Amino acid sequence: MAESGSMISGVAGRYARSLFELAQESDSVAKVEQDLNDFDKILRESEDLQRLVNSPVFSSDDQTRALGAVLDKAGVSGLVGNFLRVVAQNRRLFAVPQMIRAFRQVAAEARGEVAAEVTAAHALSAEQEKELKATLKEVAGKDVNIDVTVDPSLLGGLVVKLGSRQIDTSLKTKLNSLKLALKEVG
Repeated sequence: MAESGSMISGVAGRYARSLFELAQESDSVAKVEQDLNDFDKILRESEDLQRLVNSPVFSSDDQTRALGAVLDKAGVSGLVGNFLRVVAQNRRLFAVPQMIRAFRQVAAEARGEVAAEVTAAHALSAEQEKELKATLKEVAGKDVNIDVTVDPSLLGGLVVKLGSRQIDTSLKTKLNSLKLALKEVG
């Protein structure tokens, strides 16, 4: 786990490591990871929740109450529910997306995996995800756990962040490079 300290730092890293240690103690790492994934999905799909998480206008009590209602309705309880309530009370909700990514990374490392963040122009099929994992496993030399985000502005291709490396094969980046090259020529 000492290795992960170099890759994950700051507030998000400290919170994620603390949550991971609590999850390990209660033998519930998989459940915590699933609950965090569920909350992350809710957060990505709700503009109102994103506003609550990111806005400094809401008081700690307002954030805690509103988040509690969301968690209760979504059925997120136990360790993750308590964790998110503490994060809200400590006025750190803005860092929750980074905390979730950091937790995934710590959990993957504990399983002997590497975590990769993948941004694609469109949703990947199960077969495409399987092929991507196999390819990344060859590169990393370990099993790879991927977190896929869809960004239609990429137009095509992928952006893969694997540890400190980033591989950008997106059409958007290629077009921007071509545009710069044409400006230099003209």
